[in-house]
Amino acid sequence: MSIQLYNTLTRKKELFKPIEEGKVRFYVCGPTVYNYIHIGNARSSVAFDTIRRYLEYRGYEVNYVSNFTDVDDKIIKAAHNEGTTPEAIADKYIQAFKEDTGAINVKEANVHPRVMNNIPEIIQFVESLIKQGYAYESEGDVYFRTDKFEKYGQLSDQSIQDLLVGASERVDDEFTERKENPLDFALWKATKTDDEISWETPWGAGRPGWHIECSVMATKYLGDTLDIHGGGQDLQFPHHENEIAQSECHTHQTFSNYWMHNGFVTMGSDAEKMSKSLGNFVLLRDLLKEADPMVVRYLLSTVHYRRPLRYDTHALQEAQANVEKIREVLRKLAYRQQDAINEVEGNQEILAAIQQHQTNFVNAMDDDFNAANGVTAILELIKAANQYLEKQTVAVEVLNAFYTVLTELLDVFGLDLVENDLLDEEIQALIEERKAARLAKDYARSDEIRDQLKEQGIILDDTPQGTQWKRVK
Repeated sequence: MSIQLYNTLTRKKELFKPIEEGKVRFYVCGPTVYNYIHIGNARSSVAFDTIRRYLEYRGYEVNYVSNFTDVDDKIIKAAHNEGTTPEAIADKYIQAFKEDTGAINVKEANVHPRVMNNIPEIIQFVESLIKQGYAYESEGDVYFRTDKFEKYGQLSDQSIQDLLVGASERVDDEFTERKENPLDFALWKATKTDDEISWETPWGAGRPGWHIECSVMATKYLGDTLDIHGGGQDLQFPHHENEIAQSECHTHQTFSNYWMHNGFVTMGSDAEKMSKSLGNFVLLRDLLKEADPMVVRYLLSTVHYRRPLRYDTHALQEAQANVEKIREVLRKLAYRQQDAINEVEGNQEILAAIQQHQTNFVNAMDDDFNAANGVTAILELIKAANQYLEKQTVAVEVLNAFYTVLTELLDVFGLDLVENDLLDEEIQALIEERKAARLAKDYARSDEIRDQLKEQGIILDDTPQGTQWKRVK
């Protein structure tokens, strides 16, 4: 296998070499569960789900871990607003996340660790950093000494001076006074109020900072060194930068060999990033009330993961057209099975062409998971299938080859487009009656039945190979 992926840490494409041959240790930062996810959140889930699926398609055993941040100021605020507990808020939105991402065929992680279930490990991790001199307690908080980690800023390609300037622009006097250095970040936060969720530690009651959780849970479930760590571009700094610093000071090992970051979803003519803070977001579950889940999945999975993804009506319409094109060829491949024969001359030539389309797909996806070129290979395969389906005589072997390869490649993108609808007996009877009317040249009755079926969402297509149908939504 020769997969090349872009490593944010080195800012170049590199040959992927896992720590353990044939296996991948893959960690992706999950959501903070205080609200329903929007399309921008879903883009990250779909991007890394697609990468995971491709690695599995290429024969890797992928141990995929993605956390839920269930201890956070936003969750505490949401609990207060809804008159409930942070645990209840987290449970509610974790379930909603699974429902929404499941609807667009995102596979669940092998492990979905939660902060609340890993507090003892987090406390031990912080204690280790304090003992080694990498962290210090200050008024009940615990901070990481960034000047003790020489590589700080390497992932985000920023100098310490640039980072200091940035830190000065977002000063919080109350907390800056507690720090030895403005760049130091919180590993543990002291409790501010009596009713705040907290745990007891050697340095007082409090709760974890944001960054520490991923280091603890990633190393707990995947070992001290990961193969791949992924997340959105907005997590590159400070979150992932801080993860590297605290993890490598704790274990004295490389935290992750490869870092991958997905691009933003943008909206409007000025391509503004979609985010809750800007108020320009569309909730995934709201979109799914109006759009076919597989159209949404197509839109989110077929743009290169590092590129921005433009969300608008035109993009959805284009995705809808391509999904329908794929569904149509799958219907035709199934329909022609009824008149296909076992032996046809020239099978080897078309089978070789199918294999070439599959190879083109692999070559595209091996190049940093280039989904745009991968889907082009799929559409070329569909074009070849449609040309073959126009033949008067088709072979079972070729139909099966087209169908098998196409569905396998679609599965990499998480696209389940095979229709298993069974026609109602009444609808089937009408189709048969229309066939009889056409044979009797009773075209008025034939047209009447066509219109009647159309009203029920059944569209008929009279082809040289017979009448085919499809259900429209």
